[in-house]
Amino acid sequence: MLILLPPSEGKADAGTGRRLDLARLSLPELTGAREEVLTALVALSADGDEEAARAALGLSEGQRGELRRNARLWAAATAPAGHVYTGVLYEALDLATLPATAQRAARRSVLISSGLWGAVRLTDRIPPYRCPIGARLPEVGALSAYWRRALAPVMATAVGDGPVLDLRSGAYAATWAPRGELAERTVTVRVLHEREVDGVPVRSVVSHFNKATKGRLVRDLLTAGARPRTVGGLLTALRDLKYPVLEQPAPAGRPRPVDVIVTEL
Repeated sequence: MLILLPPSEGKADAGTGRRLDLARLSLPELTGAREEVLTALVALSADGDEEAARAALGLSEGQRGELRRNARLWAAATAPAGHVYTGVLYEALDLATLPATAQRAARRSVLISSGLWGAVRLTDRIPPYRCPIGARLPEVGALSAYWRRALAPVMATAVGDGPVLDLRSGAYAATWAPRGELAERTVTVRVLHEREVDGVPVRSVVSHFNKATKGRLVRDLLTAGARPRTVGGLLTALRDLKYPVLEQPAPAGRPRPVDVIVTEL
C-alpha cells in the first residue's frame, strides 16, 4: 500500500542536521527537476524585489521572513520530512509516538507531495521552506503544471502493485493523477461530518478537521499493521478500525472515491 499525503504550511522553525543533498532524496529521477525548482525559488526569494516574491508565493507582509529563509535553502540545516511538516494532519499522525513497527511501515508506505520537491518520503532530509503548489516561479512557471510533467513517469514505479490511499488536497492531487488500472487501485477520501438538525441527519464537508481525521486514519492503519493488497482489503481495514466508509460510484479507469463519516470533531 502507498499512502499519499499533502505537505503542510506549518513547518519546523529550523533543521537540525547536515545541509541539503538533493542526490540523497528518494525518487532520484526527480533530482534534476528539484534542482531547477529550488534554484528558481532561491533566486526569486533573494533578488530584492520583495513585493514580487511575496506575490508569487502568496505571502503576506508579515511573512517576509519566509523569503529570507528561502534565500538560504542551499546552506540550511535539514531534518527528516516527517519532522519538518507540523500542520494539523501531521499533529494527528504524531509520527514520533508511533510504535516501532508502525514507524517502519510509515517509512515504507508514505509519500508526501510538495511544491518544491515533487514528492518525498518521511525520512528524506529537507530544510523548512515556503513554496506552495500554487506558486509561479521564474523560468519554471506554474508548479502544478511543472510537477505534472515531471512526476508522470516516476509515480507509476513508486506505487508498485498494491492499493493507493490518496489523501492529498485538490491542488496537490493535480500534480499526478493515476490513470487506467492504476487509478482503479487508488482510493480518494472525503471526510464528512454528520450531525442531527431538527431530527434529520445532515452531512457536510469539513476542512480543518478533514486534515485531523486523515492524520488519525493513517495513524490507525499503521498502528494496526494493515497491509492490504487490494482496494477491497483497504476498505475492509478501514471498516475494521471503525471508520464508517461509504463508497461512491466511479467510472472505469478512475480513482475510487469514498466518504468517511465522522460524528465528532
